[in-house]
Amino acid sequence: MAVEGFFENKKEPVEAKVGDLTPQSKAVNVTAKVVSKTEIREIPMGRDGSPHKVSDALIGDETGVVYLTLWDDNIEKVNDGDTVRIENGYVTLFKGNIRLNIGKYGKLEPAQAPLEAEVNTENNVSSKTYEQERRPFRGGGRGFGGGGGYGGRDRRGGGGFGGDRRGGDRRGGSGGGYRPRY
Repeated sequence: MAVEGFFENKKEPVEAKVGDLTPQSKAVNVTAKVVSKTEIREIPMGRDGSPHKVSDALIGDETGVVYLTLWDDNIEKVNDGDTVRIENGYVTLFKGNIRLNIGKYGKLEPAQAPLEAEVNTENNVSSKTYEQERRPFRGGGRGFGGGGGYGGRDRRGGGGFGGDRRGGDRRGGSGGGYRPRY
């Protein structure tokens, strides 16, 4: 069952050259040649800490090169010298540097034709550092007992305004918002 208007706010992917990518680039289609690929690393992710494989491929066209982050099955789809097509990719900042990503709505596949142009390795868009926006702090985890907010046990036992924020007051409370002693 389709919901009318559900995808109306989604951007249609646009063709992009590597040199034109910015931190705001979303829903881009890129065709590029693989220059190199890093060693595969395993990192724990998710709530259970299950291991996932990750590798970065340096890909490029005549306008520049960028790092493409590859996860799990996508790593095997990319080899040095291949020409690949990324559909509906997006850009993120990792430590202030641009990374092209595929994501669950994107697609990575071999390009229909090899890239004939010489790859411009002089313009590495991933080497430029951008100011990374800080996400607003949302203090979670202190609303309903066990510290902070209005919830919790009682005034002396922590949770509400009893105790200080260091995990317990002098009377053994579990912490919470700061309440001066008069």
